[in-house]
Amino acid sequence: MQAVQNRNGLRTQSHAGIPPGRACDFSRGSLKNGSVRLVSRYLPDPYLFAVGLTLIVFLWGMAIGNTPLQMVEHWGKGFWELLAFSMQMVMILVTGHTLANTLIFKRSLKSLAAIAKGPASAIILTTFVSAIAAWVNWGFGLVIGALLVKEVAKQVERVDYRLPIVSAYSGFLLWHGGFSGSIPLTIATEGHFSEDIIGIIPASETIFAPFNLIIVLVLLIGLPLVNRLMIPDAGQEVSFRNFVQENESVATMEVKMTPADRLENSRWISFLISLLGFANLFSHFWTKGFKLDLNIVNLLFLFLGILLHGAPKRFLEAVGEAVKGTTGIIIQFLFYAGIMGMMVNSGLAGLISQWYVSISTASTFPLWSAGLINIFVPSGGGQWAVQAGIMLPAGLELGVDAAKTAMAVAWGDAWTNMIQPFWALPALGIAGLGARDIMGYCMMVLLFSGIVISLGFLLL
Repeated sequence: MQAVQNRNGLRTQSHAGIPPGRACDFSRGSLKNGSVRLVSRYLPDPYLFAVGLTLIVFLWGMAIGNTPLQMVEHWGKGFWELLAFSMQMVMILVTGHTLANTLIFKRSLKSLAAIAKGPASAIILTTFVSAIAAWVNWGFGLVIGALLVKEVAKQVERVDYRLPIVSAYSGFLLWHGGFSGSIPLTIATEGHFSEDIIGIIPASETIFAPFNLIIVLVLLIGLPLVNRLMIPDAGQEVSFRNFVQENESVATMEVKMTPADRLENSRWISFLISLLGFANLFSHFWTKGFKLDLNIVNLLFLFLGILLHGAPKRFLEAVGEAVKGTTGIIIQFLFYAGIMGMMVNSGLAGLISQWYVSISTASTFPLWSAGLINIFVPSGGGQWAVQAGIMLPAGLELGVDAAKTAMAVAWGDAWTNMIQPFWALPALGIAGLGARDIMGYCMMVLLFSGIVISLGFLLL
């Protein structure tokens, strides 16, 4: 038996004769290790993809007859067009992250982790809980999954620490078919940037449509089983991390509080302002029915976070921590908006739309979704900004329902997130791992989910 420690503090153990770092077996291991090497060597920061795609579209627009000055003007015209949308995306991540870090959820995760009695149950539990949480809110799901992994690692000895993180991240697959899916909620929000093409499409035709719910259900059942099958057999490499049980009680000392301190730690202030938020939500659902859009989902999670954190000071500290993960959204969405402006105003979007029409039928068109674009634009909202002007006209020309086109792009984004580690970074940061530690396993999840999602759109 041999053990080594890697750069992230993980202890890697293998039986004699099987060097650390070797794959589990030839078929699964070759694919896993190959994808890990590819990611670690050639995948730069997503910001560089946004810049690169900007330059590609700029040159492409010139190639179809636009002058450099025209392309500059198209880019500038679009650059600031998604500010409101960008803020909505930031709030989804911040409110979900903040809610996940409330004491009630942390204690609940500790109780849930106690259910796991071995590696198999740990993997199944982590996948299922993370998938449900991500379906509710993707920021919430990312953080809940990572926190649950740490609790599971305390309960289950010798569990391969990488695989629970993969299990947590694989649950993220369900986000774009759920309550915080940026594309279905965007097209359900009045004033969205594609309203002149498709109008307002309610969540009943996207998130709660039968075809979408069936895909969600199959993945919810299948993903835990797929992750369970990837548990290393005896004699194969295992990476583990031991955590010390943390005591939630904190030693305090008597300090005379100023009036300002009392306000910052007053639960009554949080309670009263939460009443205002929930009254607004009640009014919305009473007058408009169960109508979801980006603003309503963000409002719900914002005031849940305020209420459950109690003291305003604790809430603001949690928000400050959550905001650290929004840098990519704040900066990259400006470039996505510029790309959208160049594609639409240069005529490039129309040409690509016609190409989609030429190679598709009404049945196969949904399969030409966001998979490839996701490598360059890891945000679902950002992809919609780039692709809406292409996919929607093409789908309408083929007679494909706009709701189904939008959900095809949404699921294409969710599916290929398994090989685009951008959204795994918050969970990896909490867990103390790097992208290359998990990407080989994620390849297996990618293959399974790709089959499920493709069959869902072809058969339903």
